Amino acid sequence: MSNQTIYLPNYTVGADAYDKIAYITAPYGKKAVVVGGKIAMSKARQALSDSVEHTAITLLGFLWYGGNATMENVQRLQADPLVQQADMIFAVGGGRACDTVKVLGALLDKPVFTFPTLASNCAACTSLSVMYHDDGSFKDYAYQNHPPLHTFINTQIIAESPVSLFWAGIGDALSKEYEVEYCCRDKQLSHLPQLGLGIAKTCTAPLLKHAKKALADCRNHQVSAELEEVVLDIIMLTGIVSNCTVHISDQIAPADQYYYNSSLAHCVYYGSSLIPACESHLHGEIVAFGVLCLLKYDANDTEFNRILAFNKSLGLPITLADISLTTDDLPIIANKAASVIEWRHAPSTPSKEKFIEAIVETDRLGQLAK
Repeated sequence: MSNQTIYLPNYTVGADAYDKIAYITAPYGKKAVVVGGKIAMSKARQALSDSVEHTAITLLGFLWYGGNATMENVQRLQADPLVQQADMIFAVGGGRACDTVKVLGALLDKPVFTFPTLASNCAACTSLSVMYHDDGSFKDYAYQNHPPLHTFINTQIIAESPVSLFWAGIGDALSKEYEVEYCCRDKQLSHLPQLGLGIAKTCTAPLLKHAKKALADCRNHQVSAELEEVVLDIIMLTGIVSNCTVHISDQIAPADQYYYNSSLAHCVYYGSSLIPACESHLHGEIVAFGVLCLLKYDANDTEFNRILAFNKSLGLPITLADISLTTDDLPIIANKAASVIEWRHAPSTPSKEKFIEAIVETDRLGQLAK
């Protein structure tokens, strides 16, 4: 029998989402410190300050998170006097800023609220953090007992974010349905991962339907229904799935642990993090190519062809060259892929040789589609 406490993300969305900050955060204290990216905080600072003016909430200050989700940055922030004085921490920015603050909040046992200024991934509402080495290569996951207490999604700020990051966010969200379905295959699913699988099946359709219009609206800094649908897909739908499909803890037996949140598409990304030529490419950009590799590995030709056409229509990668890789890099990628948790929780036992073959075939078909 289970002994679990289930937390699902809470969120406010809209151009005036910050109006709810004082009401929602009031039970957790009066003093908040803002931690985030430099550009992100410059974009959100006035709106945040205006939202708490004439309320009981005081913003103690704005601190740069350090530029990468590393334990060194977490430890530096942990020692900062403003962080120590704060009742709660506001995380502002993209995935690495949010991931850093989630680890920080867990270490200090302080409530975390997130304010994504980009729609590039689901980190703002998940209970895990992707952590890196100082050189930018993937290190490990850090797990929290629950997601941030609330996520405030200001769609006007996101509409004014770099369109390239929104574009990459679409590529990242594209992986969720295919990876979760693949991981859950032939598993005896209990309530929570079954819920996650059900929600995962809703993640692809909004992207295929609305992504082109949403990208155009982001390019024009225009909030629209289509932009909001894609933003919620990238940040919330995939994030809710993540919280349902990951159950990893030192306090539970290995037999009760599962990681169905991502799979071989992200293995392509983690392997590519070791290739210097890939450093100029965004996480979701590489994952979008990884989705094609997963579908090819799984011999799912119908979906492969559909996503190949979708990626091509948006300019997302369909070949190795699109993400500055060559076939000479593939053994490095496969060796790294075989070392991460996604590999261990994939159906059966993945083969590095078959994985490389799937990437090569994806590249061949992508070149033909150019």
